[in-house]
Amino acid sequence: QVQLVESGGGLVQAGGSLRLSCAASGRTVTNGAMGWFRQAPGKERECVAAISWSADNTYSAESVKGRFTISRDNAKNTVTLQMNSLRPEDTAVYYCAADPGAKNWYAGHFEYEYDYWGQGTQVTVSS
Repeated sequence: QVQLVESGGGLVQAGGSLRLSCAASGRTVTNGAMGWFRQAPGKERECVAAISWSADNTYSAESVKGRFTISRDNAKNTVTLQMNSLRPEDTAVYYCAADPGAKNWYAGHFEYEYDYWGQGTQVTVSS
């Protein structure tokens, strides 16, 4: 079993920055992909960013390219999402997800690919 705990959410003004962190415990997830998803009220959950175990491959949604950066520290079992130039439309609950079975080079961006999920952290961007 894997437990994922997100932190770093909060309220920020448009143009500001936040840094989300996800700590994994339990069964090691170091051999799999990690991702950040978000869900805004009334909308479907979408992948914001994902990173392979090797960190060679990353995925970023078009809406966040150039503003959000995903990174990971396999030794610490953590994944981080640095969010800059935040916009009101980034307001959502952000979820960390793990896919321990992914190939080392793979960074999936579909929900069904991820087996474990955190509880989510709220990010609110005011205009």
